[in-house]
Amino acid sequence: MTRLQGRVAIVTGAAQGLGEAIARRLATEGCKGVAIADINLEKATATAERLTRETGVAMLGIQANVANEADCEAMVQRTAAEFGGLDILIANAGILKAHDITVFPANEWRAVIEVNLVGYFLCAQAAAKVMVPQKRGSIVQINSKSGKKGSFRNSAYAASKFGGIGLTQSIALDLAPHGVRVNAVCPGNLLDGTLWQESLYEQYARTQGITVEEVRRKYESQVPLGRGCTYEDVGNVVVFLASDESSYMTGQAINVTGGQEMR
Repeated sequence: MTRLQGRVAIVTGAAQGLGEAIARRLATEGCKGVAIADINLEKATATAERLTRETGVAMLGIQANVANEADCEAMVQRTAAEFGGLDILIANAGILKAHDITVFPANEWRAVIEVNLVGYFLCAQAAAKVMVPQKRGSIVQINSKSGKKGSFRNSAYAASKFGGIGLTQSIALDLAPHGVRVNAVCPGNLLDGTLWQESLYEQYARTQGITVEEVRRKYESQVPLGRGCTYEDVGNVVVFLASDESSYMTGQAINVTGGQEMR
């Protein structure tokens, strides 16, 4: 499968989990170079080296705090210099902190906005500076079903993702005249993913007053198709949006939720 033959990509938050899975998928779809960007340089480098061995595609580990403008600029410039341009940006880096609104620490609320929304803006801005002169490129934000509907005791994350869809639409309008497309993917609950396994089950059990096992059953029961979202489900849509198959699509926020969200 070579729908992305010869293209260069950056995936943020790619040292593990969904970001790593997306980077691997881009490689199998024909990318000639993929930058593994993450705030943790050691993990980013290790993941890049391992994926290079496993896929045969050149990977570059880069340290980047997406909430830092200089880091975002350096990430893009280094990738373009290493691989000869930039065709795809997958803005995947994100954090989640859940509390009831009455006890949500303001500094934690702001931190979620800084990474998930401001970080997306800074990455897209840096990428656009390379893509506009090329007259081509695809920016894909990993958003969430929480970008379409409010999330219980999860106001910071939902606010950041609602904002991300508005930002996607606005950037899409700015960049359309230059042949650069901007879209978002809104996954459902990645119940077997790294973020859920390492953090969300415990956070949601605490904030909702139920057990970890009850958290999983609750979220599975809300999905018409009866299962959680997988990395492959998300990767399928990411590749479509990054490829020429979606050349007439920009400013869209595509649900991958098993029917849980239909707007």
